[in-house]
Amino acid sequence: MIYCGIDWAENHHDVALIDNTGQLLAKRRITDDAAGYRLLLDLLVDHGDNEDSPIPIAIETSRGLLVAALRQGRRNVFAINPLAASRYRDRHSVSRKKSDPGDALVLANILRTDMPMHRPLPDDSEQSRAIAVLARAQQDAIWNRQQIANQLRSLLREYYPAALDAFSGLKHSLCRAEARTLLALAPTSRKSAMLSRPQLRAALKRAGRSRGIEDEVDRLHGVFRADYPHQPQLIEDAFGKQMLALLRQLDAACVAADELEEAAEQSFRQHPDAEILLSFPGLGVQIAARVLAEIGDDRKRFIDARALKAYAGSSPVTRASGKKEQISRRWVKNDRLNHAGYLWAFSAFRHSPGAEAHYRHRRLQGDWHAAAQRHLFNRMIGQLYHCLQKGQLFEERVAFPPALPAVA
Repeated sequence: MIYCGIDWAENHHDVALIDNTGQLLAKRRITDDAAGYRLLLDLLVDHGDNEDSPIPIAIETSRGLLVAALRQGRRNVFAINPLAASRYRDRHSVSRKKSDPGDALVLANILRTDMPMHRPLPDDSEQSRAIAVLARAQQDAIWNRQQIANQLRSLLREYYPAALDAFSGLKHSLCRAEARTLLALAPTSRKSAMLSRPQLRAALKRAGRSRGIEDEVDRLHGVFRADYPHQPQLIEDAFGKQMLALLRQLDAACVAADELEEAAEQSFRQHPDAEILLSFPGLGVQIAARVLAEIGDDRKRFIDARALKAYAGSSPVTRASGKKEQISRRWVKNDRLNHAGYLWAFSAFRHSPGAEAHYRHRRLQGDWHAAAQRHLFNRMIGQLYHCLQKGQLFEERVAFPPALPAVA
């Protein structure tokens, strides 16, 4: 049996091949390009790699062109956590010495000694991996949009409180097209106070508003002409220029988030599992796409529902030593899936009577809101695992059967 370890870097990668006794068979440094990848594949073939018996490979990342080249065929690629690899390194040397060829050898020895303790990268379909790219990018775009909106809100507090009062009570607040259009038209409070009703009406129409325009014009006209404190003229103009620069970033972030949302939805609806995911209460297209992106469509990835719950961070973890035992929530988890589960559970108990009853029951048992919501997510992701394995849609009465007194 031959094992391969690869220590990857930006411009080059170190490769080590060992046998089942730990004997080093070959080591080489390859470049991060097509020629380097071909050299690596030729090196594997020279040591017995073939379609029927591929050499397993350990590497500290699960993404990139190198991983994509290695995952072709039936080869198992193991993504080893860098923290775990560091702990393995300490098993063989306490001097804390470190080198790239030495790290490649450590990774190869991880597979030689503990390969059953690690799981290879899941065999997800290309469609599922494409959804993962779009869903994660859309989630990052939303986080980036909100970060810029928070910066803009903090800046407006310094000199333009009228803008905050005008848009604070609206959905998406400063990210709305109306808010961005009006801020570009009047970057300071003095300019907003001089806006006439026809100018406000035209700005709302340019932003895409078609209903309730007159009422909104009256409201904005009153807010902008109310009495507010002002910065000195020159300082306010300087703040206005800073705000316009930040507003351009927010415009770009909003456009990117909308385009990625459309692309993710289009790709997700073409996946065979989309119907099952959307049958669950509280799962809209975007949240369902994020869930599918993180769990994939490889049915053998998780051996049971408990493994999926641990991966999502919804199940508790027990730490016991002697007479002490502590049960707490998981800190090591898939953060993206856990975040999607929080939104899923929050929406589920508003659309499902069974989910709401489960949430209320957990609150009566003494759970705080976050703990009760996490418990609901834990139950529903277990139901999702069952439905995906069996190819069934969600059924309310099966997922949350009524209590015996109610049935009687």
